[in-house]
Amino acid sequence: MEAPAAPHDAGDLELTVTSPDQMRELGRRLAKLLRAGDLLMLSGELGAGKTTLTRGLGEGMGVRGAVTSPTFVIARVHPSLGDGPPLVHVDAYRLSGGLDEMEDLDLDVSLPESVIVVEWGEGKVEDLTEERLQVVIHRAVGDTTDEVRHVTVSGLGERWAAVDLSVLSA
Repeated sequence: MEAPAAPHDAGDLELTVTSPDQMRELGRRLAKLLRAGDLLMLSGELGAGKTTLTRGLGEGMGVRGAVTSPTFVIARVHPSLGDGPPLVHVDAYRLSGGLDEMEDLDLDVSLPESVIVVEWGEGKVEDLTEERLQVVIHRAVGDTTDEVRHVTVSGLGERWAAVDLSVLSA
């Protein structure tokens, strides 16, 4: 991974990732910053690497089960193999009803003791907590085999104000 570009504000970090292995490694690094109660919202085009990043999170958190896209089951819980929090992986792509459908998943109940990762959560999970980590993954679109991804990590709220996101670019 290349060194981060100049941050837009105190809570943003920009990274360039050039392979799926680097995206998984970013997830493993990010896992070290997470604790129970954290909400991550992942955004990006289809094939951008959201599930690959989450797979790295699962590896870094030491959870049970292979992390795969929960598109058809909507949410999948991966219990910790140690004393860490479980990982709740949500794919909100198929949820069209916004917050009402998200509330049916009872994420607010799971949030205090879990790390919740939501793919495609824009406009659907913001009311769960004002404190969240937003990860936006940009990739070239169209007929391309380009593996380069531009990742912006933004910490929102008091929880993330004192977290040094620059450790993700190490």
